[in-house]
Amino acid sequence: MGLTARIRTRDGWAVSHAVVTVTDMTGTQVLRAEADTEGTVRDTTALAPGAYTVIVTAVGYAPAASSAIVTASGRAEVGTVTLARQGGTELPPPGPWTIDPAHSSVAAVAQHLGISSVHGRFTEFAGTVEIAPDDVTKSRVEAVIRAASVDTGNDMRDTHLRSADFLDTERYPEITYRSTGVTQAGPDRWTVHGELGLHGVVRPVDLDLAYLGTGADPWGGTRAAFRATTELRREDFAMNYNQVLQAGIAAIGTTLRVELDIQAVQGESLPAA
Repeated sequence: MGLTARIRTRDGWAVSHAVVTVTDMTGTQVLRAEADTEGTVRDTTALAPGAYTVIVTAVGYAPAASSAIVTASGRAEVGTVTLARQGGTELPPPGPWTIDPAHSSVAAVAQHLGISSVHGRFTEFAGTVEIAPDDVTKSRVEAVIRAASVDTGNDMRDTHLRSADFLDTERYPEITYRSTGVTQAGPDRWTVHGELGLHGVVRPVDLDLAYLGTGADPWGGTRAAFRATTELRREDFAMNYNQVLQAGIAAIGTTLRVELDIQAVQGESLPAA
């Protein structure tokens, strides 16, 4: 006898400590139960046969209501109740996530000679994501990139990029990013506000972030995928070098488009190799 229910997000994740309230047809509360850490409700309170309303609430989610019929056995099987994030937005389950560099990319695109693009990437980086449990706008991200790991597929160009004309990697070996806040920009889009430390200069930089979903990996872990973009101006970070060719064309553009494809593994560390 009693009430059983499973509370899940649209992605199928358990909503721990959701609250289930049952009222009879007069609106009188007859039962209140809290889900466990697996999002499951099991309450042994006997209910009189009849029709009831079941309301499920959880911090950060829109409430859901449904009808339930209690049989002569006194049992109400609500089944699975799906809760939507407040405002329709979805994010991974709360807690720490660790960026997996082997399955992520940090890339940048610059104009070259005004007619084509140079594509580069950084091959060595690490970072963490913390999804806040109650207010997702309080979630945080931190990342560190080894500046000397820049790779554009051309050794001569990469050596120049590591020099004092550009990244000056001997003096400034790390590029850092620390978020200062998150705001919702759409159903699955966010703006991450943060500070970028590059070439000895720290400036506010916003990331346009899309959450692509979560899923299990072959190693027994859970992964979340994100894509983020932003644009930087080299002069904002005291990288003013440029070679002007004939007709006043700059060899390398002053604007850099940064493209991040990130996989993060649930937990405070990556799985052992």
